[in-house]
Amino acid sequence: MASTNTLPYIGTLLQGPRNAITDVEGVSVGHQTLDDGAVQTGVTVIRPHAGDPFRDKVPAAAVVLNGFGKSVGLVQLAELGVLETPIALTNTFSVGTVATAQIRHCIAANPESGRSLPTVNPLVFECNDGFLNDIQQLAITEADYLQALDAAGPDFAQGSVGAGRGMSSFQLKGGIGSASRRVSSPCGEVHTVGALVLANYGRQPQLVLAGHAVGERLATQQATAECKEPEKGSIIIVVATDAPLDARQLRRLALRAGAGLARTGSVFGHGSGDIVLAFSTAYTVPDRVDRPMPTIAMVHDGLLDGLFQAAADSTEQAILHALWRATAVTGRDGNHRAALSEVLPPSSLFSSAEVHALP
Repeated sequence: MASTNTLPYIGTLLQGPRNAITDVEGVSVGHQTLDDGAVQTGVTVIRPHAGDPFRDKVPAAAVVLNGFGKSVGLVQLAELGVLETPIALTNTFSVGTVATAQIRHCIAANPESGRSLPTVNPLVFECNDGFLNDIQQLAITEADYLQALDAAGPDFAQGSVGAGRGMSSFQLKGGIGSASRRVSSPCGEVHTVGALVLANYGRQPQLVLAGHAVGERLATQQATAECKEPEKGSIIIVVATDAPLDARQLRRLALRAGAGLARTGSVFGHGSGDIVLAFSTAYTVPDRVDRPMPTIAMVHDGLLDGLFQAAADSTEQAILHALWRATAVTGRDGNHRAALSEVLPPSSLFSSAEVHALP
């Protein structure tokens, strides 16, 4: 597995101290990984803050770049512009189980949910890990969600962990990756943008790494029929920021993550589910009408370009991390995915001028 400081650095903006989505203050990430023979799957949870998002909702918006997906919660999110549970990532057939776990967790903390209080809107995103994971076993349980939630913290593993355990990208091992960038505005304020990806997409001949078109070279080396098949994968991108943005602006920010995705060779293929969620931690929206609404000045639209660049760069960097931090996995029916670092070490691709310690 390649170490962090042997990878090329995307863009010119400085990273946060962890180069992860958790550089946005208050955000935490946790995993539950199932690694048992044919069962290679898991759950990843992103908490927007340490409190109860049902009580203190977080402004958010989503963009569907290509809708070949089976997520829960997007309709209400689009209507109201807030999220009210942690964000959960898992495999396709486990969306219902994880959504139920989110509902039960909310009821335990808010016993009147669905009675005197509104029902909760669970938020679950998925990718299909069925190549490596025996998805028909429905192995994920509600307890797995709770364990991932309890494990959430500022420092977390990347690669073949959590929801990323069974994921594939570019006919190689995919998974969880994260990165962050910091943006200084003309007004002197500094904001952080962080991205986390669940990478399970891509046709190998199209792979581009830090501007290097390496896909055809890899496809020739591996010479598998799968490299000629149409796009069948997906990617979920979660973007967090501490910049004060409203739901309209967050939707614009989410869209720019697509630029980072496209740089890696994705064309948002017919069979790919490509979804981006963006949220802000700058303020929360109360659940009750008798609680005061926040009074906060939003970032002017004319000052959003730096945040847009940060979303694109941190997304591209997160995908790079997902690919190189992943370890090889063998799963269902002996299906195997090699790690990118095994077939294409960074030293064979990038010059010493391009590979440097992260700033």
